Amino acid sequence: MRYLQILLLSLLGLAPASPKPAIFLIGDSTMADKPLADNPERGWGQLLPTFFEPGMVIKNYAVNGRSTKSYIDEHRWDSVLAQLHPGDWVMIQFGHNDAKISDSTRYAAPQGAYKTNLERFVNEARAKGANPVLITPVARRQFTKGVLEDTHGQYPAVVRTVAAAMQVPLLDLQQSSTALLQQAGDTGSVKMFKTTPAGHYHSLPQGVTDNTHFSAYGAAKMAALIAGAIREQHLPLAAYLKTTPFQHKYSYELPLIYEPHFRKDTFNIRDYGAKADGITLNSKSINEAITTCSNHGGGVVLVPAGLWLTGPLVLQRNVNLHLAANAILQFTTDFDQYPLITTTYEGLAAVRCQPPVSGNNLENIAITGSGILDGGGDAWRIVKKAKLTATQWEKLVASGGLVGEDSVTWYPSKLSYLGAKTNQAGVITPGSKPADYAGIKDFLRPNMISISACKNVLLEGVTFQNSPAWCLHPLLCENITLRGIYAKNPWYAQNGDGVDLESCKDAQILDCTFDVGDDGICIKSGRDEQGRRRGKPTENVLVQNCTVYHAHGGFVIGSEMSGGARNIYVSDCSFLGTDIGLRFKTARGRGGVVENIYAARINMKDIPGEAILFDMYYAAKDPVPLAGERRTAPKVEQLPVTEATPGFRNFYINDVVCSGAKKAVFIRGLPEMPVSNIWLSNLVMKADEGISCLEATGIHFSNVYLQTSAGTKPLQTRNINNITFDSCRYRNNHSTEEHEF
Repeated sequence: MRYLQILLLSLLGLAPASPKPAIFLIGDSTMADKPLADNPERGWGQLLPTFFEPGMVIKNYAVNGRSTKSYIDEHRWDSVLAQLHPGDWVMIQFGHNDAKISDSTRYAAPQGAYKTNLERFVNEARAKGANPVLITPVARRQFTKGVLEDTHGQYPAVVRTVAAAMQVPLLDLQQSSTALLQQAGDTGSVKMFKTTPAGHYHSLPQGVTDNTHFSAYGAAKMAALIAGAIREQHLPLAAYLKTTPFQHKYSYELPLIYEPHFRKDTFNIRDYGAKADGITLNSKSINEAITTCSNHGGGVVLVPAGLWLTGPLVLQRNVNLHLAANAILQFTTDFDQYPLITTTYEGLAAVRCQPPVSGNNLENIAITGSGILDGGGDAWRIVKKAKLTATQWEKLVASGGLVGEDSVTWYPSKLSYLGAKTNQAGVITPGSKPADYAGIKDFLRPNMISISACKNVLLEGVTFQNSPAWCLHPLLCENITLRGIYAKNPWYAQNGDGVDLESCKDAQILDCTFDVGDDGICIKSGRDEQGRRRGKPTENVLVQNCTVYHAHGGFVIGSEMSGGARNIYVSDCSFLGTDIGLRFKTARGRGGVVENIYAARINMKDIPGEAILFDMYYAAKDPVPLAGERRTAPKVEQLPVTEATPGFRNFYINDVVCSGAKKAVFIRGLPEMPVSNIWLSNLVMKADEGISCLEATGIHFSNVYLQTSAGTKPLQTRNINNITFDSCRYRNNHSTEEHEF
């Protein structure tokens, strides 16, 4: 009867799907599950499920301290064997404990019992119809003069021999993990392991040095190696690896970002004399708390609830500056508290005022909590009349400062006005020093959070608002996480970007909200010759689950991208009222290549400009013209290709919905360097105007539905090579008739 039911369902096309196989893991502590609470250690098998589809059954029977011998003698293998069904998989990794020659309960000679035991695992798994997979023992972190030593002797070779002789899939984790650790180096690989200083965990009050077992980060890196090897070898298990919304990308291929951890010690700023009266300047007290915390090995500097007036704060290594709920760090508008310093601004070496919060050449730093940092930016900003209502303009003028001779620009002070009239104000010239710029000091607005050449940075939960210039500016940083922060600036805030990642490597921006005066989430890498000379791209970046309200662009690359940008993944973001949705901008003179950029599952609404824009003629103007402003198209002429010629290539944009934009897609390259290899698929867009492709090659549209205003052409092209349309349709707002591109 059951057979007839299945036959009938099959004929109707309703046969139940074949059940997924289960994966069984047997091995030692490097693979085993570990307690999650108050414990830095994880096994790579514990993280392996994150790289498989939800619902995939992965049973981790690896156990600390076991060898092939003890695993069999304790009947653990018998327990696993009894659960196997045909089609299941058994991943086998031993070796660390088999080599313990002084322990008779565990020692298994590589060419003797170890080899025999591996063969037994294979034969008995196959007898149950399961699929064995042999894995070489993962590398330990043992460096000598910068070279990683092999600590496993003959054991990995025996695994390879057995796999070859018995025709068993081999995942050579020893080889791949060795390459990974060697690439990270002696110092850089520490964070992959359990090694932890004292005071971080109650379970490890004295800390621990452990170069065998993994941190959560290290375990994830090893699990990603396993997932990658499964796919590279075309094992049937590859069908169950977790995909991503990005075209042809699996989850194991995305960047993994290390996050810092801090000692439990807490340093309350009240204990250093700070007062929450909104009057007392607390710079000295808070900086003293930060320095003391760092000098004692790090920990948490607590800003309790209250209004705390302060001047510039300087972060120190191993310090988490934590703002409690209802805590407000209000940065003073007394410009005398912000001395001129040598730094960078908009991609060039420059003199600016000291940032409200800064950190240079540090490791393990954080700003966390649920409080507010207010940069006092209103006191610094030049404001255009067209960006305010009449009442707001009158109030601003009455507050002080001065109005320029054009009658439509307000300056906070005379020094600010003089700076605005200075060509390349603040840009360092040969032989100059900070004091030389005192005459335009007020114009040299600082970025609010300036973090340079730092590793392992966390910004979480805090509201960053009212910045003098850019809000958040990580420069030349590695392993940086922004999670759940809110960057907020007035919509008219000139240069009031949300976050600008400049020449950073390994970064993630998760669950954040931006409502700012300039670009929302922006990728940069230096400007012109200085950026090219630095030669540091921003790379390996994840942006997920972010919302951008007002901004010049929702997600932006450029225009200062002279060091390049690559391997960037943006997904599940909403842009609501941003001037442009996805904005990629550059200009002649920049140089640099932007490539391998992915954007997926993006929602947009009420976009005044372009939903998707590629523009290689960026002119440093607001993306949407102000009332009465006239603009002319740039002169099109072909120039020689040099190191200063920028490039945009290999962009993959899919699953975008836009309800309302001035233009759906605008692509404009250079005659000498067209925008190239752009793939746009699964787009549903409602816009006044359709698609413009100018000076481009290899532009591919697939499954696009476009609704435009009546009377506008859906497609405009110029100097285009290899443009394709697959299942692409359009109609105008006043018709139900659809047309193919």
